[in-house]
Order: sequence, then structure tokens, then C-alpha cells
Amino acid sequence: MFSRNLKYYRLKSGMTKKELAEKAGISAMSVTYYENGDRKPGMETMKALAGALNVRVSDFLAVRGQGISFSHGEFRKNASLTNQQQEYVRESVEEYFSRFMTIVEILGGNVLPDAPMCHTLPLSGDTEKDAAALRKHLGFAAEGPIEDLTGKLENRGVLVYECDIDNPKFSGMNGFVNDRPYIVLNPHMSAERNRSTMAHLMFIWPDDMGEKETENTATAIGGAFLFPQTDARRELGLYRSAVSGDMIMVAVKYGISMIMLAKRAELCGVIPQSRVKDFFIRASACGWRTAEPSRIQPEHPSLFQQLVYRAVNEEEISVQRGAELLKTTYDHVIAQCRFGEV
Repeated sequence: MFSRNLKYYRLKSGMTKKELAEKAGISAMSVTYYENGDRKPGMETMKALAGALNVRVSDFLAVRGQGISFSHGEFRKNASLTNQQQEYVRESVEEYFSRFMTIVEILGGNVLPDAPMCHTLPLSGDTEKDAAALRKHLGFAAEGPIEDLTGKLENRGVLVYECDIDNPKFSGMNGFVNDRPYIVLNPHMSAERNRSTMAHLMFIWPDDMGEKETENTATAIGGAFLFPQTDARRELGLYRSAVSGDMIMVAVKYGISMIMLAKRAELCGVIPQSRVKDFFIRASACGWRTAEPSRIQPEHPSLFQQLVYRAVNEEEISVQRGAELLKTTYDHVIAQCRFGEV
């Protein structure tokens, strides 16, 4: 496990092998040998590596889940991330879900609900129909706001992970852990944007569909999924002459950005294209096309924490083990698990 953990913490720190070697006082080739598992360092070298990465030696020795299979999908906006950043995201996913699956194994596999079939919905070419099919496939109502989408996906057996990579060019990835679907989100993005990135996983994407077309199609389906045409016409009316400030309340209600709301209004025939174009010009001048202010509370996955706290309270694991799995403090776990106690 040392080799995988060393690589994970190096990538997390953003260091190259050469940079780590210089800080630890060893050769870059040695780092390569250690990460490949060809050699094992002595205790003094291990301490030097831990010091360089600001971790504990015990972090290198943590057992990564054995018998866990991963199948990673493509990155969204793949070309915008460096190879090292892509490698870090994959390593981070595997490190996180190794801890996640440890608690699942302790409590028993039935603690996770059956997940929906993935890559099973065919594209019809009609965005509204595809979005309706996605809602039905996930067991959501045909119309109306979807509150706490992240929590609802977890309740339907989809694993969700927030990868702490402060890079606006990373907008998500998906794949499978032991044939169970996972979605990776970027917590540094707005809640609205993260909610709109979850349409990839359930559809069958043609091999001959280019990256840009896939991205545009998924974004369009995501918009219709969160704000169906029926809702758009009921909430906004059948016709509006322009994008107006009162529409912000609708955007908040449905958990979408004003950029997406305006586009949906155009596509649903509520606001003329020319008027939406005027709004986009104003939005660009305000910097909204790249960084529109978030107006809703962020959604965070909570299933992992819930399972760990349950295992602690049921005395399946110790408080210390729970803290290790969650990478938090002993006192934090105590505070969460001991109701009414300080």
C-alpha cells in the first residue's frame, strides 16, 4: 500500500517526482521506484518523505481497499486538465472509495440501495424527451424542482464524491466502483453548476459523437432535467419580452443559474432569442459567463459520514477508527455520535 499512498499524497500536494525528491533529499529515480513498488524505503527515508509531504508516516501505511475494482470514465472538459491533475483525480477517487467501501463491508453490502442501470438510456435527439426519460429512470417526479439532488442520488445508490482540486477547469467525472456508479464533483464550483453536471452517467453516448457535441448535449439535457418545459411555461408564463430580475426567484427555486434559466426560457419559446442574447451580453460584462454568483446552498454528499457514525454508535468500529476513515479528529466524531454529550 505504501507505493499507492505515496503517489496519492504527492499528487495531492501538486509536487512532481523531482520536487518531492529535492525536498526529501533523495533522487527522483528513487521516488519512481517507490511509487512503482519496485523498492521500499527505510524508515528514515519514509520519515523524510512524510515530512516533505506534511503527512504522517502512518498515512503511508494505511491499507487501501483490496478486491475493489474501478472503471473510470472520461473527464468532462478533459483537455483542460494536465496529465498530473487527471492522475491526481483518479488516485483521489480510489483512495476515497477505498475508505468508503471499508465501512460498507463492515456494515454489510445491503446498507447501499440498488443503483439505477447506467449507460442504458438511448438518446432520442429530443432534449425534452431525454430529460423526461432521465427523471423517470431515476424515480423523480415528471416536473417540479429537485431539491438536494446530491442527497437524492445517494439515496438511489449513486456514490458521490467531492474531489478537492481547486481548478475551475475540472467540472466532473464519473465511473464505477465494483460496478456501482460514482460521480465526482468539484466543490469549488457553484452549487448550480454542480447540479447541472450529472446527466452523463445514464445515457448511451455514441462513439462517433465528438467531445464538444457530447458536452453540449449533456448540458442541454441537464437544463431540461432540472427545469422541464412544463415548469418553464408555468413559472415564467407563455411569453416574456426580456429576461427580468424577478426570474432570479425561479432560478433559486429550481437550483439553476440565471444563464441556464435564460437559455431554457429561449428554448421553451418563452423569451425571444434576440432578448436572451441581450441578456447574455450583459451577463458577460458582469463576468457571469464564467463565474455567475451562486444563490443557493451547496449540496454535499453525506452518506459516507452517515455510515461511519452509524458504525461507531453500533460499536462496529472504534471512535478512533471512525476518525481515521473520515480523516477527521477524534473529538469531531465524538461530537457527531454522542447525542446530548459534549
